[in-house]
Amino acid sequence: MSLTRIQQQALARLQKMALLDFRGPELIEPVLHELHQLIEFDTGGYFHPGRDGALDAFVEPSLARDLMYLYFEPDVIASEHQVIRRSVHDFEGAVLQDHGAQVMEQLLKVSVGELVRSDFYNFTLRPAELLDCMSLMLRTAQGAGVGVLKLYRGPRAPRFGASDVAMFNLLEPWLARTLQPGELDARDSLVHESAMLVATPQGRLLWTSPEADALMALAFGPRWYRRSELPHALQELLGRLRFAQKSLATADAAPPQLELHNASGWFSLSATQLAAAVGEGRAVGVTITRRVQRVAYLLNRLRTLGLPQRQHEMAYWLARGLPEDEIAARMRISINTATYHRRQIYARLVVNNRHELQALLLGGR
Repeated sequence: MSLTRIQQQALARLQKMALLDFRGPELIEPVLHELHQLIEFDTGGYFHPGRDGALDAFVEPSLARDLMYLYFEPDVIASEHQVIRRSVHDFEGAVLQDHGAQVMEQLLKVSVGELVRSDFYNFTLRPAELLDCMSLMLRTAQGAGVGVLKLYRGPRAPRFGASDVAMFNLLEPWLARTLQPGELDARDSLVHESAMLVATPQGRLLWTSPEADALMALAFGPRWYRRSELPHALQELLGRLRFAQKSLATADAAPPQLELHNASGWFSLSATQLAAAVGEGRAVGVTITRRVQRVAYLLNRLRTLGLPQRQHEMAYWLARGLPEDEIAARMRISINTATYHRRQIYARLVVNNRHELQALLLGGR
């Protein structure tokens, strides 16, 4: 398999990503970025069991992401079962049966002509301007399912072929290790953004900003798509607020909170009765805050700098706070070579020390 220099660098970064000090679905964004360098596709998606056990989905920003909520509608799921051999909605069945990268012909129960007449296609793929798909089930070394990566191409693009399948299969062990859920640590995350929406105490949406709408879409995925009723979990949060107000809780008690984790980050939602709202017009303010894992933020930041591969790897470990001798051991280079790369990074990024480098890469956070 002959690779260009850009592809070789992307392959090396994916291999190194599997050996980092953090892993989990939160790394799907940098993973998909590198996959774009190795396999041509229009949109990538990742389907995996969430931390609550329910199926979670991450789709790159696209028409497909905007329409993802339709993929979870019962009628569309039923239609998909009629045309697709093993839907990701049957994750356990896919774990048992699906091995290796599969192209559209292997995924379909029916002909392409029957596919394009189905509700599944006409409510999901067609509005998203997608047709072809290549799918790969990821497993741990012990055979447990990690998630399903799906790459999509539009109707005018060439179909996925043997070379695409070979590359996807080559990457499978590193992808599975990188995306396998690990331990979450709030101390190793960064507050990324925050916004507010307003609802009635009974859960009817009154007002939201574009920023809050975007955060809700990331936090709740297909369960949020600008509808008037809030997701069930958020309605339960408002119920806890009503209960607290009726109980003997003091006025200065901490507001009830909801924590959500998915591939887009760590979301905290808190509900507070709006002081100025009284009587029939009373309302609740819901603040939603998104935290991102420091590693995911750092990888995305490094990606924008275009450092050579060795410097890219070295800058990562410097920002993570590892001493230089340990970095040299991890990179299998001498201390002198590590020192040389560090000086090259400082000169290239115009920083004088590790503190300045961390401030540049992590925004001073």
